Amino acid sequence: MKTIEILLNKIIEDAFKKCGFDTKYAHVKESDRPDLAQFQCNGAMPLAKAQKKAPFLIADEIVAAIDDKSIFKSIDVIKPGFINITLTDEALAEKAQSFLSDDKFGYSRASQSESVVIDFGGPNVAKPMHVGHIRSTLIGDSLQKLYRYCGDKVISDVHLGDWGTQMGMLIEIIKEKQPDLAYFNPSYDGEYPESSPVTVQELSTLYPEASSRCKTDKNAMNKARLATAELQDGRKGYRALWRHFVNISIEALKKDFSQLGVTFDVWKGESDAFPYIENMIKDLKERGHAVKSDGAIVIESDHEGQPPLILKKSDGAVMYGTTDLATIIQRKEDFDVDKILYVVDKRQTLHFKQVFEAAVKTGISGGSEMHHIGFGTVNGKDGKPYKTRAGGVMKLSTLIEEALQKTNERYTGQDSSPQEREAIIYDIAMAAVKFADLSNVRTSDYIFDVEKFSQFEGKTGPYILYSSVRIKSMLRKADGVDMNGAEIIAPENDAERNLILRLAQFPNSIQRAYDKMEPHHLCDQAYSLAQSYSKFYTDCPILNNSNEEIKLSRLLLSKLALKQMEILLSLIGISIPEKM
Repeated sequence: MKTIEILLNKIIEDAFKKCGFDTKYAHVKESDRPDLAQFQCNGAMPLAKAQKKAPFLIADEIVAAIDDKSIFKSIDVIKPGFINITLTDEALAEKAQSFLSDDKFGYSRASQSESVVIDFGGPNVAKPMHVGHIRSTLIGDSLQKLYRYCGDKVISDVHLGDWGTQMGMLIEIIKEKQPDLAYFNPSYDGEYPESSPVTVQELSTLYPEASSRCKTDKNAMNKARLATAELQDGRKGYRALWRHFVNISIEALKKDFSQLGVTFDVWKGESDAFPYIENMIKDLKERGHAVKSDGAIVIESDHEGQPPLILKKSDGAVMYGTTDLATIIQRKEDFDVDKILYVVDKRQTLHFKQVFEAAVKTGISGGSEMHHIGFGTVNGKDGKPYKTRAGGVMKLSTLIEEALQKTNERYTGQDSSPQEREAIIYDIAMAAVKFADLSNVRTSDYIFDVEKFSQFEGKTGPYILYSSVRIKSMLRKADGVDMNGAEIIAPENDAERNLILRLAQFPNSIQRAYDKMEPHHLCDQAYSLAQSYSKFYTDCPILNNSNEEIKLSRLLLSKLALKQMEILLSLIGISIPEKM
């Protein structure tokens, strides 16, 4: 990548080598005291003990060893041994001007592109999406956008829960309520209806009823398990009824995901991995990886204290881990995948440790990297998982509706048609919801406070949008100014310098987000950019500036700020309206 830090690191590293110092300490970073310098190197401090010399003397040697100091406005040693670095305006101008012809602001991929499956969303058939699904959905969507931006071939898979005992529960309760349906007649050999005998709303009511009954009625649970086994063994009527469950659920789920602007490349589920299971278990037995333990078939762990991965229970039922292993085989076959990311609640950490160990140990992974992208929970103001006012689990659609209502109350724009206003409110509400979620370190729990997140000031999505829309508006007003081919960016004050420095942090933010699989780095860059631009906008007259060269320079900086903000927000799934 072409970053300022890479350039400075090379200069400092060469100086370390010249002095005979260990170059692992030759690291330059943004200054902790931007009022004193733009960058700093603290490498002299850890060298002091080995060199038996005061760190400020070591720092003096390093600075003296730099041959070409032409890009430095100042490079000073501050006791006890900090090297403070400030660049010349010419160096900053050159960096800013390079961005005019570089759509990626200096970012370039260092490694070879890969084929990556991102498994996120994870809804279940027959269950409406609830607030707990929002984190997997938003984090996964941001990662698929980021990985594509960085050059990977990405396959996003919703991975439906469509094959477990809940399917048998539904079959049995529908059989009880509508026993005359052809699906339950084992001798029926005609065509089954194309339309489902139940709606998705009825399914969402029937499932909790069936689940509750099975928890208290052993006979009901046994029937559900038998129905599940018959479904998985291929009973024709059950397969036809199950296909209805899946189809109407997918139709409803696509509407929910569409509200968030999220799409998937493939809509596979646990059922797609089922055909691989028997051969997989047979192979693992033959190779000695799968062994019997108390009647079950397991893969033992080599890690002390970690339980074995159960492939089949003593009653013959397969487990989630079995399906996950089979899904890896399927994905290797379908996509020749290099890397698989599982965006799943961090409470499933042990499960994925077991699956990943088993996949590597048995050779199923085939060299593919596997990562569990764990995340925390969405909580209410009481610090507990977010609930409805009545205390129930909140549907995802209800949370979105709350955000839309609050945005509608706050948004005061009057110069829009009803259709425009509706679209603007949607963009602002989505920015509020998405930025609130993605700006947090993903492993942390966070409190969802729609009142706070919908505000137009502070570290919020609406604030970021407002900052971006203001640039759009200003550039529209400057429509008569010819900026084509202009390359005369010339910073004159700290607000301009700081804006350029912030723009230059883009590749570092992209790389951190990619390497750590953490979208909050994108949000941090967007927020810092909005703050830097706000200071620039306040301190630097633009359209009413009588100096045409300064006006043009500042318009070009504004254009760059908007271009970068559009990229950052697109990577977290946020659209910028034309006006607010």
